[in-house]
Amino acid sequence: MSAPILSVRGAKKSLGGNPVLKGVDLDLYRGQVSAVLGPSGAGKSTLLRGIAGLEKLDDGQILAGEQVWDDGRHSTRAEARRVGVVFQDYALFPHLTVEKNIAFGLKGRMSNEAASERVSALIKQAELTPFTRSYPHELSGGEQQRVALARALAPRPDIILLDEPFSSLDRRLRADLRAQTMAAIREAGAAALIVTHDADEAFETADTLFLMEDGRIIQSGAPSEVYGRPVSLTSARLLGDINVINSVARSGKMKTIFGEIDAPSGYDGVEMTVLARPEDLHLAEDGTDFLIEDIRIRQGRQRIRATAPDGSLWIVELPLTRTTRKGETLRLALNESSISVLKA
Repeated sequence: MSAPILSVRGAKKSLGGNPVLKGVDLDLYRGQVSAVLGPSGAGKSTLLRGIAGLEKLDDGQILAGEQVWDDGRHSTRAEARRVGVVFQDYALFPHLTVEKNIAFGLKGRMSNEAASERVSALIKQAELTPFTRSYPHELSGGEQQRVALARALAPRPDIILLDEPFSSLDRRLRADLRAQTMAAIREAGAAALIVTHDADEAFETADTLFLMEDGRIIQSGAPSEVYGRPVSLTSARLLGDINVINSVARSGKMKTIFGEIDAPSGYDGVEMTVLARPEDLHLAEDGTDFLIEDIRIRQGRQRIRATAPDGSLWIVELPLTRTTRKGETLRLALNESSISVLKA
């Protein structure tokens, strides 16, 4: 892999006396989209603002190649960093037209003729031609988002930062604009970092996923790896519903409501936690009986809440081809190849 275009090392930042970043490390690579996923208050937006130069670190470093942008003592001005930012509220200038909003960051960077050509190309690419002379208040949310992205891409930045840019849009429009935005960023060859609290958004946009909790990155990797092999219960819950079994490893086995399953070697007598996603359960004639409490349809599948024999509540996901009813008993087995087993 090539060298990162940007590295964050040991980033620390307090706001109002409260630690918000507690030693964050991450790398961004040209042509790749990374996502930071975490709950509100995890420090995601503060990290983004630090990279953009809108917040100065208390300690740690932000490095663009060999150039130090911030080391806790000196900080490169935001306008001197090759970074484009798309904010949650888009932050468009209300008194400027679409054309002038996009052109704003090009002042002093290129000739007027070159700037005009660049703006025209971005307006066409973002499908904004009918709105060239419109003002932000005359645009829909999706149109404003496209203007904000075009403005961020205009100076050809090395890095694009997006702070929950799709959260105010409806689901259908959000999905369409996500795809268009990521395609435009990858085409530009920039490194991108999107911060979000929406797991679906992170999965649909990211090449690399960073999970953030309480000011720290707690896991990172390819989305499929992070989802399928969480390093902790906290990591697992950030990415969706998880079912939990507590057991003790004895002689290579663990007792569960599904019978004995294999335990990792070297943990004899140790308390273990078994993590199973809703899709890790399947119907089986020799399975364990679960009583259906509730059924919801989600993205073409059944999301079922069911009670196990020990009284624990489980979330199960099954295809719609199998009709189910509240109060029915399901016989379920565990797919051992896809579960995660961690030391408790």
